[in-house]
Amino acid sequence: MKSAEPGSLRHETLEAAKRFKSSWIELGQRLWTVWKEKAYRSWGYLTFEAYCAKEIHLRAATAQKLLQSYYFLEKEEPSTLERLRQETPAANLPSPETVNMLRLLKRREEVPSERYQQVRHYVLDEGKDASEVRQQVQAILKTSRPESEETEIQRRRTTIRRMIGTLKHLQRELQQQDGIPKKLMDQISGLTQKLEEVL
Repeated sequence: MKSAEPGSLRHETLEAAKRFKSSWIELGQRLWTVWKEKAYRSWGYLTFEAYCAKEIHLRAATAQKLLQSYYFLEKEEPSTLERLRQETPAANLPSPETVNMLRLLKRREEVPSERYQQVRHYVLDEGKDASEVRQQVQAILKTSRPESEETEIQRRRTTIRRMIGTLKHLQRELQQQDGIPKKLMDQISGLTQKLEEVL
């Protein structure tokens, strides 16, 4: 920190890293700015990951989780983010792990809105720990699976149809080539037939 000018982005990011345990939100915000502006390059680092590892002493996976969790709050939950910033220390501060779980859950189309809102409340309002949130998410995903079994069957059928189309196209291409063994052509034809039977 001695080499960084007080008040500069670099200095503030190092300060935030020191306070990381009590407020990951601030560090996430600073890292987001460093990443977005590619400020690490002017500090002698080729990549953001190298900067995090050598200067902030964060693993790449942790840095990514902080970036994604902070950006999720900034984009999807700006009022919650503002509340967490103003509360010092933040009451029921959610962990970056739980915010990341919430972020991933929001991307799942099969999850009903009311179930997402329930997990959102656990994470952002109550600050539940990661193990409790993980159990909730797993329970929600289990109940959402009956619908997705039909989706899985459709996906398998689509894959088989695609494979049949590819094999038929390959067979037509090979028939135009000289020197292709008849045995190979028969095997492709047999495989196509078996896939059609499975379909």
